[in-house]
This record gives sequence, C-alpha cells and structure tokens, in this order.
Amino acid sequence: MFALAHLSDPHLAGWSVDRPSALANKRVTGWLSWRLNRHRIHLPQVLDLMLADMAEQPIDHIAVTGDLVNISLPQEFEGAARWLRNLGTADMVTVIPGNHDAYVRVRGDEGIARWRDYMTDMAWERADGAPPADPFPFVRKIGPLALIGLSSAVPTPPFFASGTLGSSQLSVLRDILAQLGAEGVFRVVLIHHPPLYGKGHRRKALTDAKEFSEVVRAAGAELVLHGHMHMASLGHIDKIPVIGVPSASALRWHHKDAAAYNIYRIGQANGAWRLGVEVRGLTNSEDRFVPSGSYELTIPALRH
Repeated sequence: MFALAHLSDPHLAGWSVDRPSALANKRVTGWLSWRLNRHRIHLPQVLDLMLADMAEQPIDHIAVTGDLVNISLPQEFEGAARWLRNLGTADMVTVIPGNHDAYVRVRGDEGIARWRDYMTDMAWERADGAPPADPFPFVRKIGPLALIGLSSAVPTPPFFASGTLGSSQLSVLRDILAQLGAEGVFRVVLIHHPPLYGKGHRRKALTDAKEFSEVVRAAGAELVLHGHMHMASLGHIDKIPVIGVPSASALRWHHKDAAAYNIYRIGQANGAWRLGVEVRGLTNSEDRFVPSGSYELTIPALRH
C-alpha cells in the first residue's frame, strides 16, 4: 500500500506588511480580512499540531493543494519556502498554487518560483520528449502513483476567488492523462479549486470546471484532490472520486470545518485499485489530531 497525505490551505501566519504602498491594490481587502477575522481562525499552533501528528504516521508522500500564503507578499512566499523545507524534501512533497498564491501579479522569482523544486516533473518524460512549454501541468511519478499538478491560480478582482485552468493547460492535461493511463499508474490530479461547483458559486468557482470534467472523463483519472472551500467533501466525476479537505490551520468557524488532513492508502487487488481514506482531524479540545473518519473506495483499473 502506498500512503499519500493530503493537506491544503495552510494560510501561513507570521507575516506583516513592511511597505504601506504594497496595499495599493487588491491586497488591501485581504489584509483587512486577515486583521479583522482570519488571524483568529488560521492559527500556527493548529498547523504545528497537524505536522506533528503527520510525522507519526507511515506516509510515503505529501500533497499540498494550494493557498500557502494570504495576500501574495514576497516575504510570504519566502516564509512558505522555509515552511516547505521543514515539511519535507522536494522528492517527498508536491505543491500546487491556490488563488491566494496569485492574489495579485507577482514577479516569478518573488512568488511561487521560490517553490519550483516542489512543482516540477519527477521520474517521468512526455511521450514526444519535448520539454514542457509551461510549468503546469507537471507530473511526478512516485511508486504506483503519478501526481499531475495543475494551476487554477489567477489574479482576480477584489472579493473574487475564482480560478481558471485555460485551454492550453487542459489540452496538455488530456495528453498527459492518456499517456499515464497507458502506463497503468494510479493518476492523482491535484487542483486547488473544486471542479464540482456550478454557477451558484461563481465568486469562488473554477470557471472552466465543465471543460476540466470533460477532459478527465475522456482521458481518465483515478482520483482528483482539491482544497479551496475549507470543508471536507467527497464527490465524483462519473466514477472518479473528487475529494476536498479543510484548511490545515483553521479552527471551526461558521459553516467551515476545523483543520483536518487525509491519508490515502492505495493498492491493487483483484484487478482493481483499492483506495482507503483516513481522515485525521483537530479535536474539540484543539490540542491534537486524531482519527475522525474513514472509508474505502474501489476504482476500476484501466484495461489494456
């Protein structure tokens, strides 16, 4: 069994604004939100408890599905790079960006490029042998898995947190999924924005969710993982499970879930993939993480 841990939306604390002029854009709304509410919800001690619990579990790899920072200040990206190095080496951790990681446009070397080692191809080459034209999608083959990292992170107007993949990324994704399907690996698609919410969630939606679902249906995948909504969820694109996790640093707040992460145990039996999901969540006393649920799914293996 291969064990993949999945956390999302840590919204790392411990940052400050060193230049007031940095708030002369959308950042000002995010800064106000943090000062008024979010600093009381996203707590570094909660995230520390999660990582301590994770360190005690038998885990082969960790996937982080975005929103490491809050308002895309350069110092936030550097702090997130240090946090990632503490979480694990680049061959043990895979990261994709979320909408807060693209809150405003930031020069690459001051932004997510600081995390480049955690967002690159690993143990895999495209069928045509050509180097990728864009950083996303990337593919990391680890044991029986292939993690396909996407970016739905794009700058948006104030009070919007939507995401977009774009036709180019979707076209490459289709080819990648087809190639990996022929290789018989367990394909895990990592995306920040959930692909299952419709027009009623326009402010936070994946704008090309329909197109993404069409690609996944046509080319195939075994699992889709996301964050963004700060809630635990399980849905499907046809028979493909789509699983979301809460924020990794959050206390329970209104309709949002308290911090939790999932461990996926993946193996094969009787010609099918078996996926065991263990949920580990923050206790009501907010002093540790414990098992808070589990379920199993059977996913048909691709027939050649």
